[in-house]
Amino acid sequence: MEKTIFTGCAVALITPFTNGEIDEAVLDQLVDFQLENGSDGIVACGTTGEPSTLTDEEWERVIARVIARVNGRIPVIAGTGGNNTREILKKAKKARDLGAAAQLCVTPYYNKTTQAGLIAHYTAIAEEGSLPVIVYNVPSRTGLNMLPETLAALAEHENIIAMKEASGNMAQIMEMIRLCGDKIAFYSGSDELTAPMLAMGGKGTISVAANIAPRLMREMTHLPLEAAARLNLKAMPLFTALFSEVNPIPVKAGAAMMGLCCNELRLPLIPLSQENARILRNEMQKAGLIC
Repeated sequence: MEKTIFTGCAVALITPFTNGEIDEAVLDQLVDFQLENGSDGIVACGTTGEPSTLTDEEWERVIARVIARVNGRIPVIAGTGGNNTREILKKAKKARDLGAAAQLCVTPYYNKTTQAGLIAHYTAIAEEGSLPVIVYNVPSRTGLNMLPETLAALAEHENIIAMKEASGNMAQIMEMIRLCGDKIAFYSGSDELTAPMLAMGGKGTISVAANIAPRLMREMTHLPLEAAARLNLKAMPLFTALFSEVNPIPVKAGAAMMGLCCNELRLPLIPLSQENARILRNEMQKAGLIC
């Protein structure tokens, strides 16, 4: 089967709230903003979409709304990850029925598991979830790192199609790519490592920064490697500002500065500090995103 859902940049979309509720009209506008700026895919209810504070009904509404608004123009990938395999299977089937192209499934957190447990977990999802699986490795958030040998074993499954790698460990990423070859696609899960991932054969990025700079991130993933590296280096101060506090705190502040949505999060997340907001505004001005 074809194992590349998209090539280039897929945005890890924020979920807009107004007065504590999902703002569906603004969600439509955010999707339109991505389509108008050439994004190659959308991830709905990934980490940046604050799924841990959404009810099951809200999660379904967001996925359904994004899919309806996109209307088949680019792939929509549903965030299904969690630490309860049975619940992930339910979400995967629902996302499939709603029309998602694939699912993004983060490694289990808090209860965690062993490397053998990761193989059992993802194999169950791949076999029963009925949606192609993009594995998501982000040990800084989950406390659990997937090893290259574990991914290589999972890459043999026809329904495990890609890895979003956000460990920040390029040596580990290179070993994953060496072991897996072209059996799965690789996407950067760290905006600052987009060009290095492309240089290693990655297919693109699943990007936080694309919420506010979709043209920048799409250009970076479609340029020749040398030009992509130059653009990546130029954007480093912006990326640093976008991760000055826990994601999606800074990027939501940035989106609000652009008038894209309210700067509203759900507890335990709180708005960006004044000093980091000042730094972010300065970098966004330098990048031409705001006046």
